[in-house]
Amino acid sequence: MTITATTTAHASNATSSAAPAGTRVAVSTVIFTLRRAEGQERASVALPLVRRQSDPHEGQWALPGGWLDIVEDLDAAASRTLAETTGLAPSYLEQLYAFGAVDRSPTRVVSIVYWALIRPDEIADTSDENVRWFDADDLPHLAFDHNEIVSYALWRLRNKVGYSQIAHGLLADEFTLAELREVYESILRRRLDPANFRRQVEGTDTLLPTERFRKGSHRPARLYRFNQDVELADRGPLGVRP
Repeated sequence: MTITATTTAHASNATSSAAPAGTRVAVSTVIFTLRRAEGQERASVALPLVRRQSDPHEGQWALPGGWLDIVEDLDAAASRTLAETTGLAPSYLEQLYAFGAVDRSPTRVVSIVYWALIRPDEIADTSDENVRWFDADDLPHLAFDHNEIVSYALWRLRNKVGYSQIAHGLLADEFTLAELREVYESILRRRLDPANFRRQVEGTDTLLPTERFRKGSHRPARLYRFNQDVELADRGPLGVRP
């Protein structure tokens, strides 16, 4: 598993002579947001799927994606194919894993899979009947090995939220601690003690309090913002471009 933020422009030169004839590289993306259904106590993790228009698996739902162009970096291909299939442009995009089981497709296909986060207010309304949002924990049978891919992406999300600031990728620019706690609870699928949660997050350098408050039926709640000097997630040395 790798996190890539570096160029892959020379990868084809290094490997093309050894690649078996007929092997193709695809790029797919698992993009998560939070959605609250009517009557639902808390929001749940949701993702968009695209209905396949041709064989194999015509008519089945699948992850958005497409073929890697010979002149594209992987990151650029992930952004392009996601925009082409769903119209979405997330601000957080990270390489998840390479899926290359021999029998995952009728032809030899290796998929470089990304995962992304997008805020609910960044999702435009669409009338495309071939794009639909699904609860990540209640998916239909998907094309290829995409159920397995989504399960792995959820596992990564639920593990990473515990040691990084990735939850902020699902929040507005300013938010209350209750809203932040709800993101954690929705991802982890369990309740968190409000007092303990407050102590933990206020003891880090990831949140900056503002002088603004959100008014409601209870006492006004202070708004916080994310500390831009702290990355959403540690990308390691590959996160630094020359």
